[in-house]
Amino acid sequence: MSENTSTAPADPAVHAGATAAGGTRPDRVGVAGRYLSWIPTWGMITTKHLELRKRRGLMVVAVLLTVGLPVLVLGLRLIFHAADPKSYGPAGSPGIFQDLFSPMDSFGFIIAATLGAAAGTTDLTDGMFRHLVMTGRSRIALYLARIPAGLSIILPLVAVAFTMLCLVTSYAGTPQPASVNVNGVNVPAQLSEAQLKSWLLQHPGAYDQAFINGPPDSVGPPGSGSLPSGAAQIRQSVDRNITTAYGDYISSEDGQFNPAVNEMVKIGLWLALDIGLGFLVGLGLGALTGQRTVSTVLMIVLTIIVTPILARIEIPYFINGQRLVVGVAMAQLRPAGLAAGTGGGGGPGHMLFGGRGSLGIPPMPTWAMISVIVGWIIGWSVIGAWRMATRDA
Repeated sequence: MSENTSTAPADPAVHAGATAAGGTRPDRVGVAGRYLSWIPTWGMITTKHLELRKRRGLMVVAVLLTVGLPVLVLGLRLIFHAADPKSYGPAGSPGIFQDLFSPMDSFGFIIAATLGAAAGTTDLTDGMFRHLVMTGRSRIALYLARIPAGLSIILPLVAVAFTMLCLVTSYAGTPQPASVNVNGVNVPAQLSEAQLKSWLLQHPGAYDQAFINGPPDSVGPPGSGSLPSGAAQIRQSVDRNITTAYGDYISSEDGQFNPAVNEMVKIGLWLALDIGLGFLVGLGLGALTGQRTVSTVLMIVLTIIVTPILARIEIPYFINGQRLVVGVAMAQLRPAGLAAGTGGGGGPGHMLFGGRGSLGIPPMPTWAMISVIVGWIIGWSVIGAWRMATRDA
C-alpha cells in the first residue's frame, strides 16, 4: 500500500474515527459529538476574545470614546475647580451627569455595534472562515462564542466610565437642596406620590401656583382649569390630577438633584442593556451582510438619524411601525433619572426601571415595549446564526 503524501486537510470524520495504539483516541477534540455541539467551548470564546483585542485600532477608538470622554471632561472640571473654586463650580452636578451620559450612551452604542460587526465579519475578511469550518466545529457554536467574547470587552469599558461619572457626581458634586422648586413653589424633596398628595392637601395655595395656574406673572397656566373652592372640591381636584402633578414634581426634581444610588443602579442596568443590544444587532447584521463597514454605517444611521426622528415625530397611520424600532422602545424604558432634559414627555412609569420615557409619540403598552426589545435580541441573534450556518465556506 502506498503512503498518503497529500497535504490537504484531513476529513474531521477521519480524525474522529482514528484511534491510537491501545484503542485510545489521539486527540481530545476528536471525541464524538464534541465538534457537533452548538454550545461554544471556553477555548473558542477566549480565542475570539483575543482576536478582537488584537485589533488595536478598534480598541483604541473604543477606549477613547467610552472611558476617555468622561476622564477628559471630569478631569478638567476637577482641576479647574481645585485651582479656582470661586470661578469654577464643582465637577459633578445634575446637569453634567445628564450632559455626559447622553454622548456616553450614543458613542457606547455605536462602538458596541462596530465591535459586533467586526466580530461577525473578521473570519470572512481574514480568510479564516473556511479553515474554521474545516475543523468540523458547529457553526452555531462559532457564532455564539462571539457574544461573550465581545460583551466581555465593551461592557467593562462602559462600566468603568459610568462608575467614574457616578462617583464624581456623588462625591464631587453640588450640595443637594432640601426642597424642589416647581413654578416658584418650594416643595419638600424626596416625596412619594402619597406624601406629595398629603402635602398638597395641606397647602392648597401652593398646589394652585405649582400645578394649576402657575406663578402670578405667568403668561399661560401649566395645568388646566382653576383651583376650586372648598375642602371637598380641592381634595377631588388633587385626586384627579395627582398623577400629572407627581410627574411634574419628579421632572423638576430630576433637573435639580443628583440621581440617588438606586436610580444610578437603574441607569447603569439600562445602559448595559442598551450597549448589549448594540453589540448583538451589530453582530447579527455583520454576519448577515459579511461587510463590517456597511454594517457600521447602517448602525450609525439607525442611531443618529432614524431613531431620534421616529421617537419624536408621530407619523400618521404608522405609529405601530415606529414602535417596532428598538431605539423607540429603549427610549420609553429610560429610567426616571434620565427623563429630565430630554425634551420629551413620556408616559407613566414602567416596570423594572420606573422610567417615564423620553418619547414625543404616544407610549406603547409595557408588554409591547418588552416584546420589541426581546424580539430584536432574539431576532438578530437567530438571523446571524442562520447566516453563518448557511454561508458557503
